[in-house]
Amino acid sequence: MVAVIRVKESTGTPAEKSPEPDLGNALIPKERYTSPEFMQLEWERMWTKTWLMGCREEEIPDVGDYITTEIGTESLLIVRGEDGVPRTFYNVCNHRGNQVKFDKMGNSRTLQCAYHFWEYDLTGRLVNVPDEQDFTQGCPKDQLSLKPVNTGTWGGFVWFNLNPDAEPLMDYLGIIPEHLGPYHFEKMAMVMNVTINWDCNWKTSVDAFNEVYHVQCIHPELLYDNDDVDVQIDLYDRHNRYLVPFHTYSPRLGEEVEEVPEIIASKMTALGMNPEEFRGRVSEARRAIQIFKRENQDKLGVDYSELNDDQLTDDYHYFIFPNLTLNTFADRMMMFRQRPHETDPNKMYYDVWVWARIKNGQKRPPLPDHEHVNHGERSLGLVLDQDSVNLPHVQKGNNSSAFKGLWISHQERRIRHMHKTLMAYINGDYANDA
Repeated sequence: MVAVIRVKESTGTPAEKSPEPDLGNALIPKERYTSPEFMQLEWERMWTKTWLMGCREEEIPDVGDYITTEIGTESLLIVRGEDGVPRTFYNVCNHRGNQVKFDKMGNSRTLQCAYHFWEYDLTGRLVNVPDEQDFTQGCPKDQLSLKPVNTGTWGGFVWFNLNPDAEPLMDYLGIIPEHLGPYHFEKMAMVMNVTINWDCNWKTSVDAFNEVYHVQCIHPELLYDNDDVDVQIDLYDRHNRYLVPFHTYSPRLGEEVEEVPEIIASKMTALGMNPEEFRGRVSEARRAIQIFKRENQDKLGVDYSELNDDQLTDDYHYFIFPNLTLNTFADRMMMFRQRPHETDPNKMYYDVWVWARIKNGQKRPPLPDHEHVNHGERSLGLVLDQDSVNLPHVQKGNNSSAFKGLWISHQERRIRHMHKTLMAYINGDYANDA
């Protein structure tokens, strides 16, 4: 068996185990994944009440930069103002309902509707109406300006909340800034930006990344690079995480691995280590990599001083309710944003972003082009391709008359915790967001 020593001391991110809440063991009804009626409840009581990540600040670095993003039936326009502050508006002109901006992103010192040239400044205020005198009822600026949306920033990201009475962003994020601040996401650069149309409910996607129970089945090669058994799970208020040891091997293999697997050796080589000179047991490679990175951080160009030793190898994997999955590493991060389809509970939009740490002295690279593709048109890499093949079949099974709901194990309890939070919104238990 692999002996995983988990570091409990932390100069930044807390690593201690959280108390276990009582989540029960009831069946999770399949209708939450298939019912148009439940989908509508989610929209009315959850999606319009929670803080959602809209874009990366580096996507709108300059005055007048804007980006559009969609959630459900709404299109949102995020723009950086003359004062440097990002603001979010409903992307709709109050004349005839035309979308103010059709494109994904751009730059403009005013926001002009292409239909009749109604024009708004970067604070959303209506500033010009052609033939204004022809509107006998007048054009009251306070009534016809763009409708603003609560906006906040954290971690180099712009967030929005459709609830005008929303609690402050930092209150909503709770433990997240303390836990993830030491990674300094603002020092990471986006290197991949892809949206895929997936034939499954958004929660089907969330569930796939909130447990490692499936690794032994869907991703057998990962058994030679991470321990999918000795996984610490922490369930907080809305959000949760698990800590997965990497650069080791799974106890499911049943015996000591004698030779450093290629998947670990390649990562050692990429750091500047020579796997052939490694003299320890394979189960000790993880610790050797931690020591090497700590001792060579200046050469590697990354300051690891705010991270504990485990964070130099492991996946500190966070779920920010309702729809953000973060695979967080010392040198990179993969983030998945799961968004519901406008009308169909059996479809969703799967946003995949990858960020890499900018090494000391390096310039920020240009942003990658955004790709929007259908399932199967583009590879996301072996592991994500394996997941993407499976999930449409899960969704079809959810619609079977023979299937009643999700039968969740203890190691899958992050799924149950997500549903506990979801149902708290559905039932109106979050008073601050009601």
